[in-house]
Amino acid sequence: MPIQVYLNPAREQWPELLTRPTMDLAEIEQRVAPVMEAVRVEGDQALRRFTIQFDSVKLDNLKVPEEAIARAGDQLSGELKAAIQVARDNIYAFHSAQREPEQRIETMPGVTCWRRSVAIQKVGLYIPGGTAPLFSTLLMLGTPAKIAGCKQIVLCTPPGPDGLPHPAILYAAQLVGVTEVFRVGGGQAIAAMGYGTESVPAVDKIFGPGNQYVTAAKQLLAKGGLPIDMPAGPSEVAVIADDSADPAFIAADLLSQAEHGVDSQVILLTTHKALVEQVQAEVESQLQQLPRQEIARKSIANSRAFVLSDMEEVVNMANEYAAEHLIIATDDAGRVAEGIVNAGSIFLGHYSPESVGDYASGTNHTLPTNGWARSYSGVSLDSFVKKITFQSLTAAGLQTIGPVVEQMAAAEQLEAHKQAVSIRLKKLQS
Repeated sequence: MPIQVYLNPAREQWPELLTRPTMDLAEIEQRVAPVMEAVRVEGDQALRRFTIQFDSVKLDNLKVPEEAIARAGDQLSGELKAAIQVARDNIYAFHSAQREPEQRIETMPGVTCWRRSVAIQKVGLYIPGGTAPLFSTLLMLGTPAKIAGCKQIVLCTPPGPDGLPHPAILYAAQLVGVTEVFRVGGGQAIAAMGYGTESVPAVDKIFGPGNQYVTAAKQLLAKGGLPIDMPAGPSEVAVIADDSADPAFIAADLLSQAEHGVDSQVILLTTHKALVEQVQAEVESQLQQLPRQEIARKSIANSRAFVLSDMEEVVNMANEYAAEHLIIATDDAGRVAEGIVNAGSIFLGHYSPESVGDYASGTNHTLPTNGWARSYSGVSLDSFVKKITFQSLTAAGLQTIGPVVEQMAAAEQLEAHKQAVSIRLKKLQS
């Protein structure tokens, strides 16, 4: 089925036309909740049972042996290891630059305030290992976790038929400094890191993508108070293009997201109807060459192209959609981008494919989906730290600011707040 095309739809139609493929999380939560409860109550015993049930693998030890991690690189080509190293170095460079220097601000004479970034001590990373072993996501999550100084970086990922996770995942784990690896997948892995078991330690925050069951498990933990990286939905890309765009490039960009999963969505926004027709032809041609052709075809059926009257309307619709990935394929991409306020990550110009950001440019590919880019940022160094504020007052500083606090506390009828200041001021006056 070709991409659905809409010509100048009325503004009131936009919300309906830009609706994502629906995922009934409530129904999925009902199915995953008993699995999570079993893990909470039974611990490792439940994890072993579910690994047999869902992965057809029987495990005695849930933890991946250190020697298996050390040997993982032997199973990869030198070219792949070199590529992983380059990607990790770029990700490290970009995220290292996000460190914030501590700045001490004297708000009044004798009153000094500052803020310090402190690493979240224990973080849990989930990496899928099914149809696509996402070792690239491990680079995106493990690298900033290490830079931040997280003391414990726990990884859960499903076992393969031989009982071990994919060697590229194990190699990446060693490269970024993961402290423990467990061969556990699905919602049960999320539960294990959330509640803790005899083998898997409980963590303070959970990161990582996954299928609908993993997503539902993360949401259930978040409802219970455990932080997660962000709400998640299927992957998506929007492309803004004008008549300078290459239809083959655009088709390739759309398909690179469409092959993620049958519920992925791709959107094309343009002012040129002829470009849409050329892209449609290219999509069909390039589909024939894809190993994941059937997945991509189903995704394309969820996808849409919009032909709008001018670039201002294109930018307005892009902001309404709030795409996870936004490609601006125009000669003046920088100028167009100035109008964008809602997007997870933006790719400027004809030679900035989204897949470069997915793997190796250095930016993080763990991004808000499903419209959450209106209010959420992608994963960054900040995701792995807490910001603790400090203040220090001299005696003279308290004498300066104290009357201000006394007045405000009295107005709010919080006498003990006032007294905490007044008793000190009296002491200074004696």
